Amino acid sequence: MNTKMISWGIFVLVVLVFAYSVFQTGLFVTVGAFLTLFIMSFLYKDNAYYKFAEHLFVGVSAAYWMVMGFWGTLVPNLVAKLYPPIVGGALPALAEKEPNYWFLIPLALGVLLLMRLSPVGGWISRWALAFIVGTTAGLNLVRYLRSDFIQQVNNTMLPLYVEGSNGMDTFISSFSNIFIFIGVLCGLVYFFFSKEHKGFFGVTARIGILVLMLTFGAGFGYTVMARISLLAGRMAYLLDDWLGLIN
Repeated sequence: MNTKMISWGIFVLVVLVFAYSVFQTGLFVTVGAFLTLFIMSFLYKDNAYYKFAEHLFVGVSAAYWMVMGFWGTLVPNLVAKLYPPIVGGALPALAEKEPNYWFLIPLALGVLLLMRLSPVGGWISRWALAFIVGTTAGLNLVRYLRSDFIQQVNNTMLPLYVEGSNGMDTFISSFSNIFIFIGVLCGLVYFFFSKEHKGFFGVTARIGILVLMLTFGAGFGYTVMARISLLAGRMAYLLDDWLGLIN
């Protein structure tokens, strides 16, 4: 039996199982279960079933976010600002407001951005792209300073002695804060390259490397746990919602 006959046999078997599953559990549960199995089939090797599920997922996601962007961003923030009566059927609250013609500027930038598709005037899109990148960088700089940088500094400036409800709580809380203080200090020493890493300075830098490795390991473990949680959810869907083997 050659490879082509095996592929056709697998295809017929999948169709028969799909039809039987639709009859037993319904169309939507069956489609979800088969798409999950198609994605998991990549563990064996790259195949046509995995590619079908992958392309379907990408296409549906792109269509969903396109519709969400159109009705959630473009219509209320541009169309309703320039000519409010036109959105009266979908967004009646915005239809009663006065037009704001300052929004012609983002409309012009959007048109310039679409010039990227033109084989002749594609360079014009760089103006709009430069404006978007510069504006985004400027706005995010303030936000990141407030939410990340200052918050990280605030989380590091902790009291080294914390009095708890009992001796064990006091010891654990104080040890945690001291560990964070020493770990941050050693990590900063590791990134100080103006002085050679030897002697006491080198020992401190090596402790900083150890702290960084522990941090990266914890982050990787958190990521693995998140993936395992997703796998457990899909397995529960297959065994409970589809096959009904567990409660």
